[in-house]
Amino acid sequence: MGMTMTQKILAAHAGLPHVAAGQLIEGKLDLILGNDITTPVAITEFDKAGLTQVFDREKVALVMDHYTPCKDIQAAQLCAAVRAFVKRFNITHFYDVGDMGVEHALLPEKGLIAPGEAMIGADSHTCTYGALGAFSTGVGSTDMAAGMATGLSWFKVPSAIKVTLTGIFRPYVSGKDVILHLIGLIGVDGARYQSLEFAGEGVAALSMDDRFTIANMAIEAGAKNGIFPVDEKTRAYLDGRVTRPWTAYEADDDAVYEREVVIDLSTLQPTVSMPHLPSNTKTVGEVAGLPIDQVVIGSCTNGRLEDMRQAAEILRGRKVAKQVRCIVIPATQQVMLDATNEGLVQVFIEAGCAVSTPTCGPCLGGHMGVMAEGERAVATTNRNFVGRMGHVQSEVILASPAVAAASAVMGCVADPAALVQG
Repeated sequence: MGMTMTQKILAAHAGLPHVAAGQLIEGKLDLILGNDITTPVAITEFDKAGLTQVFDREKVALVMDHYTPCKDIQAAQLCAAVRAFVKRFNITHFYDVGDMGVEHALLPEKGLIAPGEAMIGADSHTCTYGALGAFSTGVGSTDMAAGMATGLSWFKVPSAIKVTLTGIFRPYVSGKDVILHLIGLIGVDGARYQSLEFAGEGVAALSMDDRFTIANMAIEAGAKNGIFPVDEKTRAYLDGRVTRPWTAYEADDDAVYEREVVIDLSTLQPTVSMPHLPSNTKTVGEVAGLPIDQVVIGSCTNGRLEDMRQAAEILRGRKVAKQVRCIVIPATQQVMLDATNEGLVQVFIEAGCAVSTPTCGPCLGGHMGVMAEGERAVATTNRNFVGRMGHVQSEVILASPAVAAASAVMGCVADPAALVQG
């Protein structure tokens, strides 16, 4: 019986010739990730267990991004605890204010994850790195602590859903629309503890930023991970970033899948997720005109340079509606620099947007965009649960950068094509 991409990676890291869905294994880790919220908990567990060493200081990455720059004393204390841990063990990959970015945009940019590698992170959106053909998944802080000490983690080998992509996008449709459409099809538990494995000729039509966005939200379908095959676009992205050897795994022809979902990219329309579940999807045309108070363009899902370009294309020469607050957050310092050099930041400011240093802040209702009772936002973030971005009686509508930018201009949920053509 053949193996999927994910199963091949897990088998290699467990030192086994073959693994099957449901099998429990112990695998070697290439990287362990933590942030300013989850790492302090891991440090507490690390010390409580009497652990005295990190297995490899080069294979731990700690990123201060959720409440950073620190929004209050409690956030400052959390970051101080991480800084002390970094100093104690001389951790190489530590990213703080001025050098950090939103973790799941930063790590690929820095070349810290490569095809065929296996990593865990104490953040549920660690599944982002499947865009590079790696196995990556979110874990709790206790597992993070054990991983930092031993370089090992246990896994139950997931079964898989094959997502076959065909066709090419229409204008103003992107990777965000793909993943929202998929979640709408299968539900927030449709891939529970399974691997979403993307395949088909449509993959070649996706940019790397599209793939990062899609893999990032695999968890919103309940998946253990999402993963893409390695192709020429992957190799071009890795060129100059990753110099160590890596292995590209391909699914066997007789790999077993629980089901197959086929998506024709040419039929997709701009899509949004209405409150309060990512699976509550509608086409923009179905909900256009719904008034909003805030727009957030950024996050680990859609804060990369291509996202900034898509938003700027819509905002150039236009103004954000008077009753709307539009917050733009480039996901890393490099994205900020590139967006500045391309004139995108000037476009945002002239349109009336607030442009922020990299942070996860508003996505989790932390800072830089917390909403009041009765307010509604269109956001390029990944979750729209009750109270996700502030008050329990506020609402979040998930959307692509193009839809978010058009909505900011119109003051309501809006179709970017309609805005541009109008």
